[in-house]
Amino acid sequence: MPDFTWLPANEATAEDVEAVFAAGGARKCRCQALKVPGWIWRDSTQNQRDAALLEQTACGTDGPTSGLIGYVDGEPSGWVAVEPRENYPRIWSRKQPWMRMDPELEGVWAVTCFVVCKGARRSGLTYELAAATVEYGEQVGARVLEGYPIEPPPGKTVIWDEASVGLLQVFLEAGYEVVASPTLRRRVVRRRLAKVY
Repeated sequence: MPDFTWLPANEATAEDVEAVFAAGGARKCRCQALKVPGWIWRDSTQNQRDAALLEQTACGTDGPTSGLIGYVDGEPSGWVAVEPRENYPRIWSRKQPWMRMDPELEGVWAVTCFVVCKGARRSGLTYELAAATVEYGEQVGARVLEGYPIEPPPGKTVIWDEASVGLLQVFLEAGYEVVASPTLRRRVVRRRLAKVY
């Protein structure tokens, strides 16, 4: 079995972050789709997205940071974005009702994106990263973790980049529960880490 470890991105190196984001759709998006005002490809440049990820991960600092880097046998192999929900302004600007659920609920951290390097896919790394969000959420004092995964209809599959939000089963294995099913394929899931008053 491969050895899986993780670090908050600010405790990782910028080189490790770059190694994870160097290929596929992640190379272009840089985990900015829910942060850039407006439409990401129209309203931001690649240089702006590159710089934003570097600033948000805050490598080599005390943080805060925008996600976790997962390592397989010591090699940087994956990413999961997890930070306070208010850091994602486009969650609130979407038209779908599920993007505006419970805006008054405090202490919600959003888990919005997974990236797994090509060589580490189908190894269970996404499950490990989802479990890491729970451990990390407890460390940073999050009350609720919230994700927005895809559940394909029976017999249907999704392409890898479409599954970047995570698959429902991945979240369920980490103890999240479905709280809404706003579309045929979209789910809203939550994992409560502390009592919310």
